[in-house]
Amino acid sequence: MDFLRDILLALHIIGIAALLGGFLFQMKAMGAGTARMLPGMWHGALLMLVTGVALVGLLEAGDGTVNHIKVGVKLLILVVIAALVYLRRDDEAVPTPVFGTVGLLTVANIFIAVLW
Repeated sequence: MDFLRDILLALHIIGIAALLGGFLFQMKAMGAGTARMLPGMWHGALLMLVTGVALVGLLEAGDGTVNHIKVGVKLLILVVIAALVYLRRDDEAVPTPVFGTVGLLTVANIFIAVLW
């Protein structure tokens, strides 16, 4: 069970890296107003969603306690991120406030995971 949890956690981290990496890669373009949502950002958001739900399921199935408020807040943030990325995935240039919101929410999700 610990091995499965570790694999899911590693995949969850890879998902956040894809999402945040795509954002950071496009920051210069964001300044010029030509940033776009990269396919890896969408895949990273989906990977985070699937592995996050699986991690909570494993924790619920075991003896661990789950902070449901924290999980709910993180899930809500991730759904907003995924929706923004999905809806703007085909745009040639994403408006700077929308693209910045994706980056801000991604970093907020990281801080919630670590500090809460």
